[in-house]
Amino acid sequence: MKYDIAVIGGGPAGMMAAGRAGELRASVVLLEKNNKLGIKLLMTGGGRCNITNQAIESKSLVDIYGKNGKFLFSALSGLGVSEVIDFFQARGVKIKTEQNGRVFPVSNSANDILKCLKRYLVDSGVEVRLNSAVKELIVKNKKIEKIILTNGEEILADKYIICVGGKSYPASGSAGDGYAWLKKLGHEIVSPLPALAPIIVKNKIVRELEGLSLKNVEVALLKDNEKIITARGEMIFTSNGLSGPLSLNLSREIGRLLPQKMLLRIDFYPDHSRSELEEKVLADFRADNNKAFKNYLGKLLSPKLSALILKLSGINPAKQVNSVSREERKKLIELLKGFDLEVARTAGFDQAMVTSGGVKLSEIDPKTMKSKLINNLYLAGEILDLDGPTGGYNLQICWSTGYRAGESVATSSV
Repeated sequence: MKYDIAVIGGGPAGMMAAGRAGELRASVVLLEKNNKLGIKLLMTGGGRCNITNQAIESKSLVDIYGKNGKFLFSALSGLGVSEVIDFFQARGVKIKTEQNGRVFPVSNSANDILKCLKRYLVDSGVEVRLNSAVKELIVKNKKIEKIILTNGEEILADKYIICVGGKSYPASGSAGDGYAWLKKLGHEIVSPLPALAPIIVKNKIVRELEGLSLKNVEVALLKDNEKIITARGEMIFTSNGLSGPLSLNLSREIGRLLPQKMLLRIDFYPDHSRSELEEKVLADFRADNNKAFKNYLGKLLSPKLSALILKLSGINPAKQVNSVSREERKKLIELLKGFDLEVARTAGFDQAMVTSGGVKLSEIDPKTMKSKLINNLYLAGEILDLDGPTGGYNLQICWSTGYRAGESVATSSV
């Protein structure tokens, strides 16, 4: 049998693309190499599935994605944030919006999102083929002629959509297969790097803070003593570095700058300027001038952070606060407002939420997701050189580009 459309990859972009194409009455086959659909989708949002983010107006959403964000203008105009929410609600999934605009199913279960997408595929008449790993694409005269599966079976279609994702979470099946296929077809691949991954630092002292979670800190990434980017939010110290939303977002920048030397400058009191924090410390000292410095820090900071700052400050723990010198006080302020850690690297793809890099966007038509090099090929999702911060922004890429690819391929006469 020859299909109108063959979609490779049963993740969020692939399911959305196949469903939309089938909805428009095309005959569609969806090929997934795993034994079930949406394995990585079930891992998103800590298993809760952060489907999108309402914090930013759609017209400004492209800015979240950095220099490549403008590529998404057309796709977002077709299926933006509100349309994604409407899509799932119209199909019976109750939706809620949490802090920082993050959108989840009310059930807090990614499985409800997956079930909804599976129903969409059934309702759209899509044939789903599991355990169908692709070996190669056969191309003739700048058109894909057929797909050869690893078992030798041939799949023929008029048009093809590749949605196989990147290299993040390889245990989910994302092995980067698509990069090799597309490179062979002539597409340029922007070097794939792990993004939204924990940051590894060179400073061994972070072990003393392992497990410490801070809700409101500011971290600046510095190169050659110049700020590259500053982020604020929640952070967790690990045995060898930093994790949590704030540091995961910084890792996107770090990956592209390595192996250059970089520092992370942590501000534990971002709501206070240096002078304001010094005034606060002075006022505290005056209010309880006989208190031992160690006890003062214990009241000011969490136990783990207090112990480390005490050690690094060099101030005698038993010293009364009214005896702390101006120089010692300055040292304390410096540590609280500028705690420096040297970047070693980011964690690998096995811990990365998404892939930075992918198919070069100038080779894809943003209005249709069609390849400019292969006449009957479309692409969507993480395989593209697009990625965003944590908070539902990366799934939004998948929904929008997948929907646009499915719609374009089903309505195009070429």
